[in-house]
Amino acid sequence: MAKAIFLVAPLLVLGNVIFIKASFSPSIILDMAKIIMDNYCSPEKLVGMKEAIAAAGGNTEVLNIPDGESLARVLNSGVQTTVSDPRLEVSYEPNYVPVVPPQMPALPPEQLVAVLQTSIKLDILEGNIGYLRIDHILGEEVAEKVGPLLLDLVWNKILPTSALIFDLRYTGSGDITGVPYLVSYFTDAESVIHIDSVYDRLSNTTTKLNSLPTLLGARYELSKPLILLTSKNTKGIAEDVAYCLQNLKRATIVGEKTAGGSVKVDKFKVGDTDFYVTVPTAKSINPITGSSWEVTGVTPDVEVNAEDALATAIKILNLRAKVPAIIEGSATLVADNYAFEDIGAHVAEKLKGLLANGEYSMVISKESLETKLSADLKTLSGDKSLKTTSNIPALPPMNYSPEMFIELIKVSFHYEILENNIGYLRFDMFGDFEEVKAIAQIIVEHVWNKVVNTDAMILDLRNNIGGPTTAIAGFCSYFFDADQQVVLDKLYDRTTGNTTELLSLSELTGPRYGSKKSLIILTSGTTAGAAEEFVYIMKKHGRAMIVGDTTAGASHPPKTFSVGETNIFLSIPTVHSDTSNGPAWEGAGIAPHIPVPAAGALEVAKGIFNKNFGPQKLTTS
Repeated sequence: MAKAIFLVAPLLVLGNVIFIKASFSPSIILDMAKIIMDNYCSPEKLVGMKEAIAAAGGNTEVLNIPDGESLARVLNSGVQTTVSDPRLEVSYEPNYVPVVPPQMPALPPEQLVAVLQTSIKLDILEGNIGYLRIDHILGEEVAEKVGPLLLDLVWNKILPTSALIFDLRYTGSGDITGVPYLVSYFTDAESVIHIDSVYDRLSNTTTKLNSLPTLLGARYELSKPLILLTSKNTKGIAEDVAYCLQNLKRATIVGEKTAGGSVKVDKFKVGDTDFYVTVPTAKSINPITGSSWEVTGVTPDVEVNAEDALATAIKILNLRAKVPAIIEGSATLVADNYAFEDIGAHVAEKLKGLLANGEYSMVISKESLETKLSADLKTLSGDKSLKTTSNIPALPPMNYSPEMFIELIKVSFHYEILENNIGYLRFDMFGDFEEVKAIAQIIVEHVWNKVVNTDAMILDLRNNIGGPTTAIAGFCSYFFDADQQVVLDKLYDRTTGNTTELLSLSELTGPRYGSKKSLIILTSGTTAGAAEEFVYIMKKHGRAMIVGDTTAGASHPPKTFSVGETNIFLSIPTVHSDTSNGPAWEGAGIAPHIPVPAAGALEVAKGIFNKNFGPQKLTTS
């Protein structure tokens, strides 16, 4: 009721305030409102209008508007504001002549060809890309009449192309019956598809638009890419075609958001006056989205200025032409190099299956391709480290002064002596062996020597994200004795097919902690990569108690591979720990001896050591 009140007071009062002499009767507003109420395609938006009309009928005031144009502007603003639909228009047109839809002229074939050629533009672009521009969408009846000519002039030249750009940037008119006719050429003949539903208010009926089982000529193969170009001038039936093909996932829309028109608008004369109301009398309801493109327009998959749409479409199609080779190349790289051969073969097979099923047919950029490929690799393998990556070269080593190294080490390591002479050491990333070796003496002096003489140690790796594994053997060796070399782990390298033993080192910088003193390692779901390899070794050899959450289940540091001659790169783990006695930690993570939330792991570790090294323990020993 409140929404429809524009029919009564606001316009009448506005007229009384601004104007002096009455020129038009309030019945104009009542007649106009009734036209909208009886014909508007979305009656649910007009709740309360009937009551408003009844209220307005008893109003005896006269609209003091001096001319029709002024009144039409006021009424138009009121209607559009109240119903929130810019397609509803009020106009004053004393000389209005109804528009008669153009009919296909009865011309001889040679002249009909000339007419069609002026409204259709066809080109074959580089790379065997078809380009087709149609500025008016023919209805099914007319299309059938000129079908043989259209086949010869246009369609048979389009069919051999490898991809098609369908330009709707200038298409502002058409017949609704042309929607299923046109869409069907880009869908499968095997099954009838519900394309659209059109509700007509005048007849109060809903018509289902389905794809056509038979067509004149062949269909455009589903495997061939289709891109539609749109602009803010793409309107009406062209919007319906674009929206249907977009939601069927048959076409990619490139360009500007469309006009947001209607499948059908009618113009009604208001009584015996020269006022007219333009009303959308039918609406499209897409069966996939349950909504419509009307008013809001069709949002492109790739939004660019209309003048840039063609160049953008060509760029997308050139990328898609390379996609099969990229996916095939990625599958081969994974099959040949992934650390676990059976998983690599499985991932490669499934990846090729996704390609064959059209899963990569709608990529719109290198970034979208990388994102999808990365997600598929992770999902198929269960390995977060198997993914696409950038090929950023390693930075050259920094030429730090000893003072700078000291400050860097203070930031990178946190140590503390806790109650009962318990050492606490935290660091959040492993370094490369050569880099660590160069500054080992500084680390020993400023960190290790502070905690090495404790009675037990808590090693906090809850925030350690990994890094190179080259320093693992050296770090592990501090917690074993020098008189016996230990096989810490066996590492299988898929790229060489060799298995090597990771051995403890006989010589170290600084004193060892040894194998006798107690050690607790704190872990979380963040603990990954090289940190997991360290935890795995210490747990396997019974050298430490693990407290916290299961680790990330990452992998040994991956290698970077180029996919053919492209600028797509894959991160592929190529090494895995010894699995002769069962699964290693890759992909699964390492379960703690004492599972507790990571946030409380330190307090649990302190409690364990305080119980064993506290005063009460010393008194009884």
